[in-house]
Amino acid sequence: MTFTRRAFIQTSLAGVSAWALRKHEIETDVAIIGGGIGGCAAALAALEMNCRVVVTEPTDWIGGQFTQQGVPPDEHQWIESFGATRTYREFRAAIREYYRRSYPLIVPDVQHLNPGSCGVSRLCHEPRATLSVLRERLAPYISRGRLQILLNVTPKAASVTLDRVEAVQLQSGVVLRARYFLDATEDGALLPMTGTEFVMGAETDTRELHASQRPGPDNMQAPTWCFAMEFRPGENHTIDRPAEYEYWKDYVPPLSPPWPGKLLSLTYSHPITLEPRTASFDPRPGAQTENFNLWTYRRLIDPALFAPDTYAGGISLVNWPQNDYMEGNLFAEDDTSVHLMRARQLSLSLFYWLQTEVPHEDGGQGWPGLRLRGDILGTPDGLAKAPYIRESRRIKARFTVIEDHVGQEARLGMNRAESFPDSVGIGSYRIDLHPSTRGDNYIDVASLPFEIPLGALLPERMENLLPACKNIGVTHITGGCYRLHPVEWNIGEAAGALAAYCLSRNTTPHGVHERHLKDFQGVLGRRGVELRWPDSVY
Repeated sequence: MTFTRRAFIQTSLAGVSAWALRKHEIETDVAIIGGGIGGCAAALAALEMNCRVVVTEPTDWIGGQFTQQGVPPDEHQWIESFGATRTYREFRAAIREYYRRSYPLIVPDVQHLNPGSCGVSRLCHEPRATLSVLRERLAPYISRGRLQILLNVTPKAASVTLDRVEAVQLQSGVVLRARYFLDATEDGALLPMTGTEFVMGAETDTRELHASQRPGPDNMQAPTWCFAMEFRPGENHTIDRPAEYEYWKDYVPPLSPPWPGKLLSLTYSHPITLEPRTASFDPRPGAQTENFNLWTYRRLIDPALFAPDTYAGGISLVNWPQNDYMEGNLFAEDDTSVHLMRARQLSLSLFYWLQTEVPHEDGGQGWPGLRLRGDILGTPDGLAKAPYIRESRRIKARFTVIEDHVGQEARLGMNRAESFPDSVGIGSYRIDLHPSTRGDNYIDVASLPFEIPLGALLPERMENLLPACKNIGVTHITGGCYRLHPVEWNIGEAAGALAAYCLSRNTTPHGVHERHLKDFQGVLGRRGVELRWPDSVY
């Protein structure tokens, strides 16, 4: 919904005196709604370019996927050498230094330290480590009064005049007035609030090679409510049977092509081939399994890297196919609260199943020594503070990236993704769509190392609102490769730098695209933002 300034004051602040209104207003250069990966990167860029910044965050932890969602970084194969911004590489280095400085590591001098020795990432680590590093990086700006971070707040309404956002009201009653607003929310919440044109779900008209056969705004990638667990041999930490356990124990995902059986099973659809794939699960340190061991897949702590008796059996983060929630949308339906509750029940049911029924390769079932580690995620119940939402509302952009630009099969005969003259960064990840909320099984196809075009960060109409997360001009399909950690950081950094550039040059984002592109790309280059992939990757 779009509000005029008068309507905004009348509907949201009725009966509040002018003195109280001023008291509850904050004015700044850049207001960033959402303190996730993109929001933090945007804040750092704008701060380093001499802006005053306010960041809002709906939980009490900044860091998004890294922290309150508990998702270790998914990154490409070149990440240790190139393929990310300088600030992202500095962030990764700071994580490793945090462990070397604070933990009893047996191998503190290893160059590419991976605390979890996990299978999915070269830097699997605890969410609290990211939180500590981000807080340390932002602390000097808070001390100098240049940055305010407002925790436990969400946007409630917006004041819009023509094509400009004037203010955003938070549920706390605080009103933010800024010259630029960045939507870094996990679900693109600011877009409908400001009347910004957006797309949601699977489109009907992109003609992409792997477009969903079930188009519609309610057909989105399944979200996941992650949890952390440790293994304590010889102990029993079995939780009470979750209320919906019987439902989830027998649940077969209603997907096409079909899922191979029950969701709570070690057999699931291979993401690429969709053929049945069977994993193993054995949390014992040093266990050798016949199949891929889910315990080590996203393990956060490998006890073998730390001094003896530091960890009994290690800590693992569960973000698996078995707790992808496919029953509905977590942010855009009337019964959102029901879906949030049921997504939590699915994850608790999976954990209970692991404690009591998961089969052992050598006979037997269940691992009662598994224990939820809510302290690792900053919660009392062991689940993450927020669900991992893979797909957001997306702006209708000046330019939209489609599969023809980045998909390997769609670009048959070409060994490079589309080169965008207006590139503001690069990324690489497969087009990886998890099973959807309306019946699609995995869509997981190869992509080529790609660029991030500035046009995809520009709303068709709005002048001072920018996306800073996975809400840029991508499709349901290409959002599958533009949604991961280093790409989101790059998007946020580019958006924050763009807002600061516009303020310093008295221009607009569209004006930068039309008249100042080379100069802005030069600013990004001096910040260490890579705009092109080296020839060596092809």
